[in-house]
Amino acid sequence: MAKSRPIGLGWRSSTLFIVSTVGIGLFTDLFLYGLVVPILPFILEDRVGLPENQIQSHVSALLAAYAGASVLFSPPAGIIADRVPTRQAPFLIGLFALLAATLMLFLGQTVVVLVIARILQGGRRIWAKPLARFIFGFISIGELAAPVLGGVVYKKAGYPGVFGMGFGLLAVDFIMRLFLIEKKTAARWITPTGDSQEDTDQTGDNATTEDADEEEPLLRKKEAENYKVPDGQHKAVRAFPILYCLKDPRLLTALLVAFNQATLLATFDATVPTEAQDLYGFDSLKAGLLFIALVLPYILLGPVAGWLVDRYGPKPAAVLGFGYLVPVLILLRLARPGGTSQIVTYCALLSLCGIGLAVIGSPSIVEASYVVERYNKANPEFFGEQGPYAQLYGVNSMVFSAGLSLGPLISGGLKDSIGYGNMSLVVALLCLTTATLSFVFIGGKPKVLRSK
Repeated sequence: MAKSRPIGLGWRSSTLFIVSTVGIGLFTDLFLYGLVVPILPFILEDRVGLPENQIQSHVSALLAAYAGASVLFSPPAGIIADRVPTRQAPFLIGLFALLAATLMLFLGQTVVVLVIARILQGGRRIWAKPLARFIFGFISIGELAAPVLGGVVYKKAGYPGVFGMGFGLLAVDFIMRLFLIEKKTAARWITPTGDSQEDTDQTGDNATTEDADEEEPLLRKKEAENYKVPDGQHKAVRAFPILYCLKDPRLLTALLVAFNQATLLATFDATVPTEAQDLYGFDSLKAGLLFIALVLPYILLGPVAGWLVDRYGPKPAAVLGFGYLVPVLILLRLARPGGTSQIVTYCALLSLCGIGLAVIGSPSIVEASYVVERYNKANPEFFGEQGPYAQLYGVNSMVFSAGLSLGPLISGGLKDSIGYGNMSLVVALLCLTTATLSFVFIGGKPKVLRSK
């Protein structure tokens, strides 16, 4: 017996609701990652009872545990997303894992339980979709804004307030995922019986023809040959076609940009609360408020930076953004113990860093998507009907998570061993390297190098 038409089928399968649901899901993921950033030092000191000289290393380890799990789970997530008939089931399973992780963070009394909770948070990334490229700025704001809210709410309402906010967001996420109906599922009722397959086939053929006509001026025959995948590829490459694309230096550089962007975000997450506590004796409220200096420039300038990337390409944003961050990060060594004037100086420096973070937020996924799209257009049979986009998002998520994982470990270790100022210098050199490679490879080699 055929199932009856679901209530609210139109809006539940609409593009707006699907995009909103995916956006809220990814926002929740990164929001809960960052929510505990300013309160981790106080959880470890007050609840777990760690001595002060072990706080920084354990904060870094807990931040890295989340991202490390994401590194392991992201590649299979891309494969699953390309092959399962419907993504709602893994979507919901991932949400239950995130709920369990949040409960463990709320109730955990030992380092082991907290680490397991952070691993569960990272491992819940079972659902990936390239649609995220369009809402990447939105979810990044969640990661940046969460420490502010976490610090403020912890000071005013304690642990129940912080985690209550997290549970509330999870409830909204869960309801939206339950209501979501994928378009191919909705087509059973929207498309007239008997005509659906024929109409779908004709639409697909027409779309393919139109796409080919539109792409031909962009993807000339000579260029298409550069992206052609030879026959006789290894079984692993046929199973996970995105692996072949990783030969392309443009794609590799785009992934490096994502890695270093995540490293920078994680560096601030791991070191700003502890540095503020060391220099100014800040509690969780004041440490969380410091993140406003990073968030505001991102919120205000992020859309502008994204528009500029759409208009002028990813190269200028990547080169200028990472190049700009070099002197700004070096200036972080000016942070000194003191009163209001020193606190204002530190906030101003963090704001300057926030401007750079806004500029580098878009180039990676835009460049990576462009390169992979070229390969997909030149080899439609090799990449399959759905293309390699979920696999690309899985790889991008893995690389980004690797940056979130290594960033706290490296920056926390450097801060403990050579000091905050020298740590910032090392991160600045990383940005300089990224700016140089972006100039050479992002968007193709510049004319000054091609002419030689």
